[in-house]
Amino acid sequence: MEINPALLLHQIEKAKAGNQAAFKYLLDTFWVDVYSFQLKHTRNEYDAEDITIQTFSKAFDKLHTFNEKYSFKTWLIAISKNIHIDLIRKMKSSIRLETADEGTEKVNKIADESPSIEDTLISEQHLAQLLNDIKQLKPPYQEVINLRYFQEKSYKEIAEHLQESMSNVKVKLLRAKKLLAQIIETRRS
Repeated sequence: MEINPALLLHQIEKAKAGNQAAFKYLLDTFWVDVYSFQLKHTRNEYDAEDITIQTFSKAFDKLHTFNEKYSFKTWLIAISKNIHIDLIRKMKSSIRLETADEGTEKVNKIADESPSIEDTLISEQHLAQLLNDIKQLKPPYQEVINLRYFQEKSYKEIAEHLQESMSNVKVKLLRAKKLLAQIIETRRS
């Protein structure tokens, strides 16, 4: 898919200003690229997905540092590669030291604005059918949807419950909503 450079820069600027739709655009546009890159390196779907989530989380936290002179995709891949290297180092270190992994939480400034298209679509579904659709998601996505929409937990509460950063929770929830909306759309057609 050819990406319009002017549109991309416009979306990056909007995301820097905290526009939720711009973050979603960037996630949707580059998810497959980052995920495919990690899948080649990890040869594990779960690890690739987890690193991809962390990549977008970190990228969105550091979006203000992105230099428009460079390729956004290359910037994301570099972040992804560094996260993978750090995880390998951490695993080796924790094996040697036999200590628990210590995570640091960062707060993401993605605004929780009005409902997205996916939110609207999800809310229109009958509960029984919706629960059936949710069961088609991978367990981590099921859990984040359940915590956010059925237990009505805040991002902070979900982050504490999952022992993940708020940034990771927000990216994971964006991805879960997109996948759930696709399941609903497929069922409707």
